[in-house]
Amino acid sequence: MQIKSCLDNNVLRDILLVSLADGIVGISYGALAHTQGFDFWVPLALSIFVLAGASEFLFIGVVAMGGSAIYAALAGLMVNARHIPFSLAVKDLPGKGLKSLLGFHILNDESVVFGLSQKTTEQNKLAFWICGLGIFLVWPLGTMIGVYLGSFIIDIKTLGLDAMFPAVILALSLPALKNKLTRTAAIIGSLIALATTLFLPVGLPVLLSLFGVLFVVRRM
Repeated sequence: MQIKSCLDNNVLRDILLVSLADGIVGISYGALAHTQGFDFWVPLALSIFVLAGASEFLFIGVVAMGGSAIYAALAGLMVNARHIPFSLAVKDLPGKGLKSLLGFHILNDESVVFGLSQKTTEQNKLAFWICGLGIFLVWPLGTMIGVYLGSFIIDIKTLGLDAMFPAVILALSLPALKNKLTRTAAIIGSLIALATTLFLPVGLPVLLSLFGVLFVVRRM
């Protein structure tokens, strides 16, 4: 069965646009790493083997501010711990055996959203894989472009590139917020994260926000 016949053209377009947006964020990431004095292979290796934008930005930021690489890695793992419930939600999409190793590697916020928002199981799998592989391609590519452009960009924040990643995630999440229970969980989780950000280490507020789901489960 052809991909085009399984997925709506609008879905394929949205996946393409999201992948391109992530590529632009990758440019921001590569430029930031370069301006902070990292050799090109550091952001490139992270973009391929970690493939998690938030954790990579955090790692670069912590090390650039004088923190140890070990602490930076632990902070990144803490942020990425949100992928544990993600992986449970899409456990049937990555496949089995060796294929699942690649499938779970390309698991990210965007591929999970697309992988859970289609009408059929087959469409969910296709959307998950197309989005995941698309980001797996454009993220390292964007990173290397950013490393090159970092020689000419003085401050990436003046271009607003650092704001694109959270904006993309918010846009992808908006359709799910039409559901009252989902909206309630998101609001409670956001309040928990905002309140705890003031006094907890980076990464923990994101994990604690998952408690918003418990309030909804008790009402179901």
